[in-house]
Amino acid sequence: MEMRSAIVVGGTGLVGSNLVKLLCESKEYVSVTVIARKQPTFEHPKLTVKLRSFDQIEEKDIEFAHEIYCCLGTTIKKAGSREEFEKVDVQYPLHIASLAKKCGIMHFILISAMGANEKSRVYYNRVKGKLEKELIDLELPQVSIVRPSLLVGERNEFRFGEKIGEWVLKIFNPLLIGPMKKYRSIEAAQLALAMKTIALYGDKSPVTIYNSAQLSNMKMPELPEEGLAPSEEIFNWGKFKEEELTPIDEEVVFNREKLQELQVNDETKQ
Repeated sequence: MEMRSAIVVGGTGLVGSNLVKLLCESKEYVSVTVIARKQPTFEHPKLTVKLRSFDQIEEKDIEFAHEIYCCLGTTIKKAGSREEFEKVDVQYPLHIASLAKKCGIMHFILISAMGANEKSRVYYNRVKGKLEKELIDLELPQVSIVRPSLLVGERNEFRFGEKIGEWVLKIFNPLLIGPMKKYRSIEAAQLALAMKTIALYGDKSPVTIYNSAQLSNMKMPELPEEGLAPSEEIFNWGKFKEEELTPIDEEVVFNREKLQELQVNDETKQ
């Protein structure tokens, strides 16, 4: 697999911080760029941080990457008004997505929310639905939208309503089975893992939406170790004693035709 580079927008929040750490410690990625308003607490040789106000992000801030992970999100209480809330949850992601398209980035991965629907009676779901629709309308090469249920994990800030929901769902999670399974809470670390898995092995359709039940069960596939299969081994050195080994031109070892010629000559002499 080719070595990859990624951009994480909003890499200091609950999911973003888990994702940045995961990507930096991953063998598949050689470069991870975070665009955020504040400095992440995590440091790593692969990590580059660009401190920006999201009102001022320009095309030059979006370098080439294989994918952009958009982890932006807030609450009305924290934003201060519905207008400011929609700026963070709709305007900023769409602006970054449009820049990504201009820069030739092939894959945009967005954290949305379960229940996202632009026609919903619930304001929060309606805003997320609006974001999804307008993102899809941009016609990027590939868009993956993840719709997690309530996120669980250690935040830098205390959200009373989410804490109550977290405690309730811890009790009821085991009871949510079948079609109700998608309502189970999901750990932020698991969502980060699911997003990485989607980037590397997910559906390659232009637009794919993943629900919380799918995200909860995602994990990286187990791949065989790189190298020759046992049947492809040229020599099994373990069978020989050191005194039995005869120096051979190393070109022979890696050139099968020469190796076969050598074996034929040996058989002829016998």
